[in-house]
Amino acid sequence: MATAAVGPVPQHAPTYRQPQKLPDGFKDWVCVYPIYINKDKTLAEGRRVKKSEAVKHPILPELMEAMQGTGLQVIGEPNRIHPRERSKEPYNYGRIRVEMKDSDGNIINEQFTRREDIYRFIAQSIPQLKSRTQPKQKQEEKKKGKGKKK
Repeated sequence: MATAAVGPVPQHAPTYRQPQKLPDGFKDWVCVYPIYINKDKTLAEGRRVKKSEAVKHPILPELMEAMQGTGLQVIGEPNRIHPRERSKEPYNYGRIRVEMKDSDGNIINEQFTRREDIYRFIAQSIPQLKSRTQPKQKQEEKKKGKGKKK
């Protein structure tokens, strides 16, 4: 049986999944799952902040948006899920990695000296996000009332 010769893949060949270039040492960064700040979870289910500080149903884009102005480098990993997460719904997927210390071990932002500081900051920031404060447009534009069918 003959095997097909495998050569180098041409540069113009389409690839369906190109690996994201990740910085060196990113595996040492702090992981933050939405379950850590979810108000509906118990401590045994993975919540890591007080229930009074927690947020109802946080999602990955909100975690990313909450960390934008901090000066810390953030990487989103949408295909990850916390091991204690029982519901495999799409909105439960995702985690972020946050670079809290540089390669020399020095704290990058003095506001975040412990991972709990990051969890609390995100939990306090999410309720103030634009996506949470602005009311969603209702479907009034689509259906204003009952009309005659033609």
